[in-house]
Amino acid sequence: MAVCVCAASLAMTACSTIEDPVARAIRKVTPYRVEVVQGNFVSKEQVQALRVGMSRNQVKDILGTPLIASVFHADRWDYAFTIERKGTQPQQRQLSVYFKDDLYVRFEGDDLPSESEFAERIAVPEDRKVAPRLDATPAELEKFRKNAPESATTAVRPSVPADKTYPPLEKP
Repeated sequence: MAVCVCAASLAMTACSTIEDPVARAIRKVTPYRVEVVQGNFVSKEQVQALRVGMSRNQVKDILGTPLIASVFHADRWDYAFTIERKGTQPQQRQLSVYFKDDLYVRFEGDDLPSESEFAERIAVPEDRKVAPRLDATPAELEKFRKNAPESATTAVRPSVPADKTYPPLEKP
């Protein structure tokens, strides 16, 4: 009986070493991850455009609608921004704008990137495929013309009768 158990266990372990091509393909498939963007992105240029004494509407025109405008903190607007994109580091920014008598006074928050810095940070990683070259050299074009079928290289001209007359559009 012990010999049968050992033989069965050896047979089972031998089966596990066979590489199943379907199982290998399934392991390579990764689930789709949704790009999560929450809040308002506020750039360094936008904050630099703020001036002390601006009204709330002027600040809203520059920064956009605040994510949090609390009743308990009526003199403060909070802007928060997070982004998680596949292949890049998650980013999180926070900015608070303070008002006194409905006029802009100051801001506090994280060190904000410029618009170009932000675009670089969320750029697609380098391991993605590069776009193909869309121009051809004269030698490549000539090679194509030689290998192309006759119908591809000759222009198709519609056949129009030479002296065709048409009836008038309106009655005389």
